[in-house]
Amino acid sequence: MILDSLKNGALYYGVNPRMKRAFELIASTDWMKMEPGIHELDGKDIYVNVMERELKLKKDAKLEVHNEYIDIQVLISGKEESFGWSERKNLCKPQSEFDKEKDIQLFDDEPQTYYTLRPGQFTILLPEDGHAPMVGEGTVRKIIVKVRL
Repeated sequence: MILDSLKNGALYYGVNPRMKRAFELIASTDWMKMEPGIHELDGKDIYVNVMERELKLKKDAKLEVHNEYIDIQVLISGKEESFGWSERKNLCKPQSEFDKEKDIQLFDDEPQTYYTLRPGQFTILLPEDGHAPMVGEGTVRKIIVKVRL
């Protein structure tokens, strides 16, 4: 898990060969004008889910993991969004088998810790990171940029 300011995105280009392109797309797009939903930015190698959603209580947020994609999650508008986080290797209460088509598995484990994302910041979530997004109060607009490994 990485938490940083968007102005520092270039520090993470080395994480994956597609990260430079992903951060360039994040910086060059007006996310307030883009319709909610899934948009391909570079085919299936880099795509984005634009979301406007009501945040949820900690007890309602489930930890999730992915195998094929890195998440870059960016809060576009709203005060803040909190995330639960746990090391994937410590998750032991799966809700179901891994869904290869959707690249997700949910868990009922309690997060080891929580952290908060504010506008102008991003979090990078790798396959090793169990994360429970969308925790807090109010409505947010956010993007989840999916970067294929």
